[in-house]
Amino acid sequence: MGVPATHSDFYARWRAQNEARLFLGERDAASPPERLLQSIWLHQRLRRDDLQTLDGQPLRVLHPGFWNRAAGPDFRGAVLQFGREPARSGDVEIDRVPGNWQAHGHQDNPAFAGVILHVVWDASRPASHPVPALALEKFIDTPLADIQLLAGAGAAQDWPETLQGACAAPLAGLAPAQTAELLHQAARVRFERKARQIEARARQTGWEQALWEGLFRALGYKQNIWPMQRLGELLPRLADSGRDAVPRRPTVAVTVWQARLLGVAGLLPPDLSTTGPDQYLRGVWDHWWRERESFSDVLLPRNLWRFSGLRPANQPQRRLALAAHWLSTNDFLPRLERWFTAPQPAASLPASLLACLQAPEDPFWSWHWGLRSPRLGRPQPLLGATRVTDLAVNVILPWFWMRAQAGRNEPLRNIAGERYQAWPAAQDNALLRLARRRMLGRPGSSGVHSAAAQQGLLQIVHDFCDHTNAICADCQFPELVRGFCVAGNQCNQAV
Repeated sequence: MGVPATHSDFYARWRAQNEARLFLGERDAASPPERLLQSIWLHQRLRRDDLQTLDGQPLRVLHPGFWNRAAGPDFRGAVLQFGREPARSGDVEIDRVPGNWQAHGHQDNPAFAGVILHVVWDASRPASHPVPALALEKFIDTPLADIQLLAGAGAAQDWPETLQGACAAPLAGLAPAQTAELLHQAARVRFERKARQIEARARQTGWEQALWEGLFRALGYKQNIWPMQRLGELLPRLADSGRDAVPRRPTVAVTVWQARLLGVAGLLPPDLSTTGPDQYLRGVWDHWWRERESFSDVLLPRNLWRFSGLRPANQPQRRLALAAHWLSTNDFLPRLERWFTAPQPAASLPASLLACLQAPEDPFWSWHWGLRSPRLGRPQPLLGATRVTDLAVNVILPWFWMRAQAGRNEPLRNIAGERYQAWPAAQDNALLRLARRRMLGRPGSSGVHSAAAQQGLLQIVHDFCDHTNAICADCQFPELVRGFCVAGNQCNQAV
């Protein structure tokens, strides 16, 4: 029974077989699990010259796209050619059967509007399709059992070399110091671009208001940047509604600021009839119901906000509760300036800024993720270390740098630039991981050891990757890298 224990590869075979079972589930299921289908598509384990859609169109996969681990289609940015049509970019959704397109509600979800191919296992259950569909069962390049074993052995997570960008080879030819310098220069471009944007706004609204708008924008994450920015723009109006200015007593002002921010944002329930006798919510409403008419011309619709894919700690209500604490104190900006001018080693910068920006324990928001969520077992901070780094490199340091430059204060400008370059790396994210895999050929943080290096990588994505497609058509970055290598005379090898 099984493989004799004396075989030298017993452990490896046992691990592969059992991990495959855990990875894939029951092998005699009607169709393979979706994760295996995603792996087949990622690695293109297909007879690629024979592909046809369910309606008989020849299909060429020029690039399978990038595996999306968040909400939405399974693969983003694929490049496909249908028949004799020109190649086009779009998303790919993968389901076990065609009928899942309707069953999962993709046809009504705007996140799936960019899908240009629906990949399924078999077409035994025909369904009407708004987009072309491909059945994998007819086109896999090896028996399914072999693909299952390969997936169970961990190969499903490997990054195919064929998916690396056109810049990967010339970047590999740079000496490590040259790669670091290239990222450093790109980071400087990104830093100064953000600083100039802040300066342009400061010319219209003043330096302090420009800072507040930048902070609110950063608190919105990518999903809620625009509604957060709008609330930041409304702060002068919210600070004085024309009836009652925000009280100066901080303990009272926090509640008033939370009521106004949540109310204008459209994030408070329309009434309290179904919310229960929650003391905090009723206290907020005691302020908001008296003032909402005076803010009726600036109210934001609730559907402006995006909640899907957000962790509980990142919900916009909590971010507004944090901002209310900042706004309720009269020494927020002086405190920030004291942090900036205090000498300290680079390693302590995130912790010291976190201490500067962290709100005191909030009687409600430290104990709840949302307005209707149950009480937590222990209090949670309103601000975390990851968000502090984002605030520092995208808003606070560019703001100090630009203000110092406008005031011709070279020492303070140098402090801002030095802290930006020395700031420890931020938490990883999907875009950074994809960029490293595509450009540097490695998934981890190797070679990208600082927040500035991460920012440089993002700037390269912005300048080049965002203007091409997954097969790097007409991208000029590889040529830039070759020129950079020759100019620096520090190449590892000929490229």
